[in-house]
Amino acid sequence: MRAILISEFGGAEVLQIGEAEQPAPGAGQVLIKVSATSVNRPDIVQREGNYPPPRGDSEILGLEVAGTIESLGPDVTGWSVGDRVMTLVGGGGYAEYAVAYGDHLIPIPQAMSFEEAACVCETYITAYLNTFMIGGLTDGDTVLLHGGGGGVNTAAVQLCKTLTPAARIIVTASPGKVQRVAALGVDHVIDYKAGDFAESVREFTGKRGVQVILDHIGAAYLAANMKSLAVGGRLVIIGVTSGIKAELNMALMMVKRQQIIGSVLRSRPVPEKAAIVNQFTCAVLPLLEKRKIVPLVHKVYPLEEAALAHRELESSAHFGKIVLTL
Repeated sequence: MRAILISEFGGAEVLQIGEAEQPAPGAGQVLIKVSATSVNRPDIVQREGNYPPPRGDSEILGLEVAGTIESLGPDVTGWSVGDRVMTLVGGGGYAEYAVAYGDHLIPIPQAMSFEEAACVCETYITAYLNTFMIGGLTDGDTVLLHGGGGGVNTAAVQLCKTLTPAARIIVTASPGKVQRVAALGVDHVIDYKAGDFAESVREFTGKRGVQVILDHIGAAYLAANMKSLAVGGRLVIIGVTSGIKAELNMALMMVKRQQIIGSVLRSRPVPEKAAIVNQFTCAVLPLLEKRKIVPLVHKVYPLEEAALAHRELESSAHFGKIVLTL
């Protein structure tokens, strides 16, 4: 099968189209003929040699796919050859075929394209898991979402507006994306280059702070995030692009009863992922079916141009998801 291969770790130029052995589904798995996949930040980190796949998963990049079931492995029930599905994969998305667990599959709504479906599982499940299941966002809360315009951020905005319409949404964004983020209907957009976002958050909330923060920046934002949290607030960290070490005033955290929670989706056990996918499917799939939530596709590249797609993601010029199509 055709696949994007890496002969060595490095920049986007190491991504080359080539031939790889077609995988075979094991017990509880299906083989998917991939129609589309997407580019995510972890793909770049893996390409650079800093994010190996879980043991037993493909070394090929790609964390989510959309396509049709080609064949069923042993012990798979509820699915048939030819079904249109979208799913998380531990690796292997940048290829013509990929294997996935039957318990991780989500049916693609009839009105949804493969390109849109390829945007759902990694970003929307990440946003749902960490904002709602872990962060505990409810109506009436205020949430701070970092990374305005990114895939997880735009997914989180849509989920918050639909699932908790009475929640207030604050987003940090680069100067060039402030207006586009505001157009998504959020309550307050902060240009993170204009000053201390914590001061803007405190002013907007009347010094009360926010109940939930979804952050992928890490060390550089820790102090400002803690200042932005309300009493009893939860900071959910899903990435560390700025580093892994920072100072923390633990006494103040204790007095304000704040929580710092780390979360990664890819390395979770298969049954745990299945439970998350099931809860997400129950809560969000009806919204996708009714087109109340529509994934934002920034640009579609053919698989052969994966290097160009990576460069675009690295430039941070995108708004929404970058898709690779086969």
